[in-house]
Amino acid sequence: MNFTSMLYMMMLIMGIMVTISSNNWLGMWMGLELNLMSFIPLISKSKNMKSSQAMMIYFMTQSAGSIVLLFSILLNKYNMQSLYWMNELTMMMMIYSLILKLGAAPFHFWFPEMMSKLNWKECGLLMTLQKIGPMCILSNNMHYSIYLSVILSTMMGAVGGLNQTSLRKIMAYSSINHLGWMIAFMMTSVQWYKYLLVYSIIVISMIYMFHNWNIYFINQMMNMNNSMMEKYTITTMMMSLGGMPPFLGFLPKLMVIMNMISTKMMFTMIIMMMFSLVTLFYYMRMINSLLLLNTTMNKWNKNIKLKKNFLFMIMLLNLSLPLAYMIF
Repeated sequence: MNFTSMLYMMMLIMGIMVTISSNNWLGMWMGLELNLMSFIPLISKSKNMKSSQAMMIYFMTQSAGSIVLLFSILLNKYNMQSLYWMNELTMMMMIYSLILKLGAAPFHFWFPEMMSKLNWKECGLLMTLQKIGPMCILSNNMHYSIYLSVILSTMMGAVGGLNQTSLRKIMAYSSINHLGWMIAFMMTSVQWYKYLLVYSIIVISMIYMFHNWNIYFINQMMNMNNSMMEKYTITTMMMSLGGMPPFLGFLPKLMVIMNMISTKMMFTMIIMMMFSLVTLFYYMRMINSLLLLNTTMNKWNKNIKLKKNFLFMIMLLNLSLPLAYMIF
């Protein structure tokens, strides 16, 4: 990472910190804008058409979200608070502008398209750090209309990834599905950040391996000439991301289920669990290509041997459900 990238990265983190620590709407909005203006140079440093398209998609969607958010903030400050319908409309505008910024359903269409035009490092930033600011604002402004986003996100995230062959689009739809679970956790508990933390650890580990192996499509996984330990490591991470016990990714979903049972949100919980099972189908497709189908290695595949200590650490992390349950 060169000096310029490091500078923009520091600005991006500073934007997140400003958003989290602000006690007024204007400060939060400024933090989001600082975050936006520092992320755009990070994704536009690659001099090709796809990165330019990704930059424009991100700028247009985030700008639209920011305009609606700022407009709703001004309405909230100067509106006639005696009018109930106006207050409700303002709150819904505020909530769904943040939903647009996050890339959750029903405003999720830009997210997979943008992910398919980025490299793995930029995808990692988009799926982890870029969610922190809007999620923190959303957690302090719950509204009944967010139920729609929870159900649609789990549904679209599951169904959208079924016919995909691009790993980046599969990860994007997986992220949308997990967003639905995170928002549901947010509705029932203040400990939603634990879900985001576990999800970020698993996603960063997967992206690190995809980046090192230089793979972007499912059919490339058939041609990998890596050791079985490396293949088993990525398999455990996929199962963990799918929320299969006894892997680490099962823990946050278990916490969400327990909280939803205690708050009598049974119907929503059943829908979420059903569509979460659908997501396992495309993880199983990836595992099938990785372990069961094997052909000769092509020249695009970097035959990088990752350190066994690193692989063992990732596998141990994904199998550390009992320890994580005690900590959380």
